[in-house]
Amino acid sequence: MEKKRKVMVTGCFDLLHSGHIAFLKEAASYGDLHVCIGNDENVYQLKGRYPVNSQEERRYMIEALACTTSCHVNKGYGIIDFLQELDEVQPDIFVVNEDGATPAKAEICRQRNIEYKVSHRIPHENLPARSTTSLRTECIIPFRIDLAGGWLDQPWVSKYHPGPVLTISIEPTINFNNRSGMASSTRNKALELWRTAIPSGDREKLAKVLFTYENPPGTKEVAGSQDALGIVLPGLNRLYYNGSYWPEQIESVHEDDILDWLEEHLYLVTLGPRTSGYVVLENTNLSAEGAGALADAAESCWEAIRKKDIKAFGDSFRRSFEAQVNMFPNMVDEQIMKQINVYTDKAAGWKLSGAGGGGYIILVAEQPIENAIKIKVRRRDDT
Repeated sequence: MEKKRKVMVTGCFDLLHSGHIAFLKEAASYGDLHVCIGNDENVYQLKGRYPVNSQEERRYMIEALACTTSCHVNKGYGIIDFLQELDEVQPDIFVVNEDGATPAKAEICRQRNIEYKVSHRIPHENLPARSTTSLRTECIIPFRIDLAGGWLDQPWVSKYHPGPVLTISIEPTINFNNRSGMASSTRNKALELWRTAIPSGDREKLAKVLFTYENPPGTKEVAGSQDALGIVLPGLNRLYYNGSYWPEQIESVHEDDILDWLEEHLYLVTLGPRTSGYVVLENTNLSAEGAGALADAAESCWEAIRKKDIKAFGDSFRRSFEAQVNMFPNMVDEQIMKQINVYTDKAAGWKLSGAGGGGYIILVAEQPIENAIKIKVRRRDDT
């Protein structure tokens, strides 16, 4: 009798829902399924909150499913918290969801001669697509991506040289990780204010309300206004900063052909959220030359997007990132650069989401990037 292959998956699996079940049943179709769940403390470190259900309760529910062979609680920490369990289970196949696929996981499997499979979120027939976030609240408040010029929304940077920050508002098509540079902290404040959707009204005034709510008097580290503006303003936006927390000029692009073009050429690869002890502001190297290089790259990026010039877009996108790293070296480390280097021959440009230290590699590419996440730009509602 042929021995069944061992299959392993890993994740939080809090608030077990139909999306989880569909994923687990698909993984189990490849062999005996061994599920490894994140321990409570690591979930807190990665997501900034403890799971609703404790690790023991989550383990009990997973083990009760007919499709699972065993469930283990991971002993490790960080996004790669399952190495000990991987060596104990010794699976033949490792399965991940598309928003959990990372170069690091693929490399770990390659080194151990484990087949690496990426599952795509397809709900069971007649059931809605589900995530833990959708169970907490059916929320259409967007995230945002900082395309170029990030840090210039801080007056202690733009005082060296004024310049633009380019942002796009992103529909919540997946549960983007907290602390990953997608303005999730600002979005959480928007949830407190507005619960499930941005209200109607003057968009810039709404963004000021959100910015003020997130940064009450006495706030030591003020969140840049590009986060609030990037969430509230639909489409692509150029926010010009000149030594102030609020931009002195806002220019927007809502043309579908340009936004469609961005959607076609932007890809996200998951790195995982930065750890709670991460400090980006150490070892900074601020200067007029550095801020000027960042501003110039962002201006070039703006022009390249409007012309739909993929080569110029990729080049200026990368130069903006390099200018950021030059001023804030803690944005990257050797491990992150190794993961970026996997894609440098496949992409025209690259950067990290937000202030860095983790999150997502954002790639500008002419051809599709395997197992990468596609984004949906939020459009203007003129009705």
